[in-house]
Amino acid sequence: MNIEKNIREDHQAELTVEVEAERMEAMKRRAARKISERGKIPGFRPGKAPYEMIRRHYGDEAILETAVDMLVEEIYPQALEQAEIEPSAMGTLEKVESMDPPKFVFRVPMMPVVELGDYLSVRLPYEFTAPGDEEMEKSLVELRRMYATTEMVEREAQEGDYVLISVTGAKADAAEGDDPADLSRENTALVVRAEDALQENEWPFQGFCREMIGLKAGDTKTIQHTYADDFEDETVRGAAVTFEVSIKTVRAANMPELNDDFARTVSEKYENLEQLKEELRKQNEANAQAEYDDEYFAELIDKVKESATIKYPPQVMEHEAGHVLEDLKQRLASQGMDLETYFKLRNTTQEKFIEEEVNPVAKKRLERGLLLDEIARQQKIRFNEASLRDEFDQTINQLAYQGMDFNQLTRGGRKGQEVFSRMVANESAARLMTRNTLERLKVIALGQWTPELLEEKKDGAEEKVEESAAASEVEQEAKAE
Repeated sequence: MNIEKNIREDHQAELTVEVEAERMEAMKRRAARKISERGKIPGFRPGKAPYEMIRRHYGDEAILETAVDMLVEEIYPQALEQAEIEPSAMGTLEKVESMDPPKFVFRVPMMPVVELGDYLSVRLPYEFTAPGDEEMEKSLVELRRMYATTEMVEREAQEGDYVLISVTGAKADAAEGDDPADLSRENTALVVRAEDALQENEWPFQGFCREMIGLKAGDTKTIQHTYADDFEDETVRGAAVTFEVSIKTVRAANMPELNDDFARTVSEKYENLEQLKEELRKQNEANAQAEYDDEYFAELIDKVKESATIKYPPQVMEHEAGHVLEDLKQRLASQGMDLETYFKLRNTTQEKFIEEEVNPVAKKRLERGLLLDEIARQQKIRFNEASLRDEFDQTINQLAYQGMDFNQLTRGGRKGQEVFSRMVANESAARLMTRNTLERLKVIALGQWTPELLEEKKDGAEEKVEESAAASEVEQEAKAE
C-alpha cells in the first residue's frame, strides 16, 4: 500500500492511498461472499456459491461497490498509522481516483496544533484596587431600597422616587421589518437614580430614569436619543430614536433607618450594622475583582496569542460553534423562547446569525481553550485531590442555588446518578485546571515565574494528581453517597 500525504492549508491531511490490484481482487471475492450470504442463489446455500455464479446473479457493479466499502473500512486506519496522522474527527473518502490501479483519496481533519512562541516574556501588570467605602455606601442605599415602603405622591418626581410609565419608541429611518415593540413598554416601573448610581444596563439607555425628574402623574415628555455606533444591541446601534413617555404614577420611597435593627432585618447572622457593612465591603471587593480578572486575563491571553500560532481544521470550529449555539438555545429555553422566535426578533436568519455572531464567539472560545491547554501542558499544571473536592462541592452548591432539580437529573436510578456525578466531576476538574492555568499565566506576566515552578512537590500533603484520576475518584465517592 503506497500513500501520498499532502497537508492542506486548512489543517487537513489529504491522503492518496494506492492499493495493490491483488488486494482489490481478494476484497471483491470477500464482497461477493458477503453479498451471497444475505441473498439466495438457486442451488446453493448462503455464502457457498462460486464467485462467477455470484457475479452473474448480482452483477460486477454491486460486488465492486461492496468491495470498495469494505476495503476503505480496512485501509483507512492503516493509512492513518502509516502516514502518522492523528485525526481530530472522522475522515471522509473524497473520491475513488482510479480502479486500475485502485487509488483512494481521503481527507482527514488533524488534531489542533499550538505553538506558543515566547509566551514566557509576556508582561502585564496586575493593578486591581479594591473599591472603597463609597461603593459600600451605594450598596447600602440599594439594600435599604429593597426594604423600603412606598406611597403615592402628587408632586413632581425627584431622585429616589419610583415612577410608573408607558413608553413608545420610534426609530428614525426604520428599516422594513423593524419591530417598534422592541422600543416600547406599557406600565413599566423605574427608579429615579442619582447620577453616580446609574445602571449600565438601564433600559432603554443609561440615564433615561433621570429624564423623569420634574414630571408628575399625567405628564408626557418626548425624549430624543442617539445610540452610539458601538452600542451592544445591534438593532439600535447608531440609530436616532424618539421616545414618547407618559407618567402614570409617582411614588416616594420611605427608606428604613440605617441602624443595627436594619442589619438584623437583612439577616440574622448580622448582630450590628458594622457587620453588615463589612460583608458588603467583601462582596463588592469580590465582585470588582472578578470583573477585573475577566478583563485582565482576556487581555493577557490576547497578548500570548499575538506570538502564538494556532492551527485547527474547520470541523473543530464547527463543533465549537455547535456548542455556542446549543448554549444559546438552552438560555432561551429558560426564558420560554426558541431559536426561531429569537431570530425573528433579531430580524435575522440562522445562517446569518451563525456567520456573524456564533462563529466569532466560537473562534475566540476555541483558540482561548487551545492556548490554555498548551500552557497547562508545558507548565505541567495539576491540582490536588482536596482542591477538586472543594470545587466539586462548590459546583453542586451553585447548581442548587440556580434551582436545578437534582431528583429530575438522577431519576434514571444508579445509572442516572453516575452520569450526573461524572458530569459534575468533569466540570469541576475543567474549572480547576483553567483557574490554575490562568494563575500560572499571571505569575509569568508579573515576571515571577521560575523554572522551579515546573518541579513536582514531594510533600505528601501537596501531592499532585492527574485531572482524570482525581475526577474519577471524586465521581466514585459522589455515587457512593
